[in-house]
Amino acid sequence: MSGIAARTATADVVCLGESMVTFLPSRPGRLADVPSFGRGIGGAESNVACALAAAGHRTAWVGRVGADGFGDHLTEAIAGYGVDTSAVRRDPDRPTGIYFRTAADRATDTHEVAYYRAGSAASAMSPHNVPHEDVLTGRVLHLSGITAALSADCLALLDDLTAPRENRPLISFDVNHRPGLWRDGGTGPEVLLGLARRSDLVFVGEDEAEDAWGIHGAHAIRTALPEPDVLVVKRGSEGVTVFSREEGRDTVTDVPSLRVDVVAAVGAGDAFAAGFLSATLRELPVRDRARHGHLMAAAVLTVPGDLTGPPSRAHADRLAALDDEAWGTLRLGPGWTAAAGANEEVRVT
Repeated sequence: MSGIAARTATADVVCLGESMVTFLPSRPGRLADVPSFGRGIGGAESNVACALAAAGHRTAWVGRVGADGFGDHLTEAIAGYGVDTSAVRRDPDRPTGIYFRTAADRATDTHEVAYYRAGSAASAMSPHNVPHEDVLTGRVLHLSGITAALSADCLALLDDLTAPRENRPLISFDVNHRPGLWRDGGTGPEVLLGLARRSDLVFVGEDEAEDAWGIHGAHAIRTALPEPDVLVVKRGSEGVTVFSREEGRDTVTDVPSLRVDVVAAVGAGDAFAAGFLSATLRELPVRDRARHGHLMAAAVLTVPGDLTGPPSRAHADRLAALDDEAWGTLRLGPGWTAAAGANEEVRVT
């Protein structure tokens, strides 16, 4: 990855986007029936920042929150993970976004989510109120398509940040296609394709590429996105296919998913991106970057919320170094991240 190792930077990764206070149900059931909720935090980009900080990297989260108690909670909670929040701005006129969700039904994998984010402080982010020195001074700048959908100003900001410029950080972009967020549902796919083509490292799900662009299959996605140096196509339970360009030629690496005893599916994509970025910063081989992504995702999949402590670096490195047969038979369950080695929750079967 051109320039990532040599760049002098104030942070390893800067993440920009909206974070919200999330309310998690006290018990399963419809939103109409849940009597109480516990408070947490959620947001694709801040999730990545928190996971990377917990894994030992210098990270910063840049965003806007309201001048309200929820804004206080967000910035304090994210900072509690070791993330630099000094560039977060407070908006006296707009609220912090919040959302409520139910637990997923294991039989149908369905859940309800109710967002209260319209007109939020984050939607007012623009090139005029997010200084370049806050976001372009890291080794990596991580963005997602969610931000582009929040408002015309937010889209203008992402257009500005992904523009070619001298000595820009590596631009990491998670497509995160959310059709319900776009003001004009017809423009979202085109916008996301343009932003992805201007980025250096792109994460996209095979399913969302088909939904957004009508493109099926990892190689067809690469044909539509030839520009990024690294393209990670997530194929659900099948694993990921990584296209990485070295000396003008693509190398294609397929890395199977792990078998995981899933507690909740939220936050897994953000965790995968964090694991992949962590291993990229460490200049590990492409296969190991993807395996660290799977391991970070497995940590989140085995807890109820969007965030959790990752496995120790040594533990993750041991698992990522397994041979293909052992990796294919690994199964991870709740509590596996605390294991010093193989035990009943980290087992080869």
